[in-house]
Amino acid sequence: MKQRTIAKEISLQGKGLHTGHPVSFTMKPAPAGTGIIFVRTDKLAEGPITLGSFDVIHGMEGGRYSAIKRGEAVIYTVEHLMSALSGMGVDNIRIEMDNDEPPGGDGSADIFLQALLSAGVSELETEKNVFAIREPITVSDKGACVTIVPAEDFRVSYSLDYPHPLLKQSCTFAINPEIFQKELAACRTFCLADEADAIRAKGLGQGASYENTLVFGPQGVLHNTLRFVDEPARHKMMDCVGDLYLLGIALKGHVFAFKSGHALNRALLKKIFEQKQRYESTRVQRRINESSDGRIDVRGIMDIIPHRYPFLLVDRIISIEVGKRAVAIKNVTMNEAFFQGHFPARPVMPGVLMVEAMAQVTGVVMLSNPELKGKLAFFMSVNNVKFRKVIEPGDQVVMEVEVIKARSRVAQAKGVCKVDGEVVCEAEMGFAFGG
Repeated sequence: MKQRTIAKEISLQGKGLHTGHPVSFTMKPAPAGTGIIFVRTDKLAEGPITLGSFDVIHGMEGGRYSAIKRGEAVIYTVEHLMSALSGMGVDNIRIEMDNDEPPGGDGSADIFLQALLSAGVSELETEKNVFAIREPITVSDKGACVTIVPAEDFRVSYSLDYPHPLLKQSCTFAINPEIFQKELAACRTFCLADEADAIRAKGLGQGASYENTLVFGPQGVLHNTLRFVDEPARHKMMDCVGDLYLLGIALKGHVFAFKSGHALNRALLKKIFEQKQRYESTRVQRRINESSDGRIDVRGIMDIIPHRYPFLLVDRIISIEVGKRAVAIKNVTMNEAFFQGHFPARPVMPGVLMVEAMAQVTGVVMLSNPELKGKLAFFMSVNNVKFRKVIEPGDQVVMEVEVIKARSRVAQAKGVCKVDGEVVCEAEMGFAFGG
């Protein structure tokens, strides 16, 4: 499977389902490896919110919505949007909005599905990132529970059991674009008539109405009609799909949910993040241990650091001592992207990229440590840089880096690049580690 984005930018207007705040909402294409990024354009100082860490997940105790947060910038009720992105297999997108909640539409994910279809979903060349559940996970609370077990695809089985005779329903679907469009996207949020006042008293449902919320009275739905006989159970399934896509990448696993809501879905999501981190730390260490001489191929390098073409400048680690030193190689060919614009008539590797290549090797050395798994290595300083010779197409660059000082959040290293045994570049580098 390949990663996906949208073919063109598309904008929506509306008001939030819970806050009732008006919002201008824009989705923009993003290249492979970007992930799902939210930007509050009215909160520029806070920076983008990038999915991929449980630290950004937020929500109301007891349910009703899931949210993401960075500093003071919060985006509420993201689950319908996230379910549409998951259902349509969109991995990379930039979402900009000038308020704190996406437009509620008709209370389903259909407003986002139609926007994605209108923009067009484009397949990229890069392989999709998927996390396959390795062992069952279960969370429960007050008679509700949700479990995920290993499976060959992503599917959800949901059982609804509300204190209402019409709200005892079950359904099961595999989650893919065809099924999502046909069976789940149009399923609307709901509540009991005697819950409505309590919900509003909590400051929620300010944008809700009989048109975008199914309100169940004693005899059935008030002032509306069902689109499916089991629409409430399908909506709960759709919520679950959206909540779990806050992982930031696709899942393989079968979810069995009984009476679960957003809070329990997020509790399961936290356990999935933990399993993913354990598995990836083990996988990195396994790649190091698989070879007696400590070699790590390019797949292992990409497991450790986030760089991708055309900015991944390390082809192979040929020896490593985690947290201390490594030797790596970079084979320079005429097909390098930077030769197209950097002295094309006299192709030489840019000096700053020599330093960047050594920095990436240092990143592998430090981020191979399970204690730093999931962190990024940010350049903080470069000192005593010397360029002694040019690097040309056909050269094999051998990079030797050594960590000279390391603490929990910062490190200093020195490195040299060599071609045919001669030093062509050397530098001292400082790094900070963060999410």
